[in-house]
Amino acid sequence: MIYLVRHCRATGQEPDAPLTKEGEQQAKNLAAFFHKKEVSRIVSSPYARATATIAPFSAASGVPVQIDERLKERVLSKEPMDNWLTPLEQSFLDPDYACVGGESARDALTRGRAVLDSLPKHTVVVSHGNLLALLLGFGFEEWKQMKNPDVFVLDAGRVERVIPF
Repeated sequence: MIYLVRHCRATGQEPDAPLTKEGEQQAKNLAAFFHKKEVSRIVSSPYARATATIAPFSAASGVPVQIDERLKERVLSKEPMDNWLTPLEQSFLDPDYACVGGESARDALTRGRAVLDSLPKHTVVVSHGNLLALLLGFGFEEWKQMKNPDVFVLDAGRVERVIPF
């Protein structure tokens, strides 16, 4: 069984954006949720909000956080976009669609899948909504329903959403 975790609430989307006060409490709640689970490995996006999400559990369990650059959030565009939801939706409809300087859904899925395919059971993976939605086979509307945090269990090809608190 592999746990896929979308990071807790953060102050922004920048790689160094910290968790909010609410996000810090959510991270503590996640630590309590994982306390009785069998976890032998933690792999996280390098972004601060992802590592901070799992830090309380890592500290309590003694399982170190391994950083994997392939778990970083998908970059939709290198340029700021006023109406970013429209191209994001297009990218869910057409996996090869990419904005200038951005990453297609297919490319993001390929790098994310390479991580998942290399993991043993009993691993917690902490990443971001867009990448996780692709890995879970979600469409745009399902992505919009995801929460911060969100926890999914992959077990024998099945996906189950877990609402830990």
